[in-house]
Amino acid sequence: MKEYFTRYIIYWLIFVLFMIGPYGMIFKKNLLKKLMAMNIMQVAVILFFLVLGLKTNGSIPILDSGIIGIDNYINPIPHALMLTAIVVSLATTGVSLALLLLIQRRYGALEEDELLRRMNK
Repeated sequence: MKEYFTRYIIYWLIFVLFMIGPYGMIFKKNLLKKLMAMNIMQVAVILFFLVLGLKTNGSIPILDSGIIGIDNYINPIPHALMLTAIVVSLATTGVSLALLLLIQRRYGALEEDELLRRMNK
């Protein structure tokens, strides 16, 4: 059991990190905290794909005379896709922060209840 836990601990940590996201998005009332929870969830997904792309004793995919066989190379596609995911995550965060800034300036609050009360006036 101990060997199982130590072997798969990274997946459990990623799962816990991922579950912080929906918890924060559902139960927190501050929009900035919701955005931070969404970013935590995005990081967990990126980490998950990077961990799936790992290979024990793998080499980078550059032709080398000492390595023979495709089984010895690491697939670069998950890493390239996660670089794209990081860029999309940063763009989403930037636009969201800009919208939160506009909401703060217009209504003077970022709490959901206070925003709804001020919007209905």
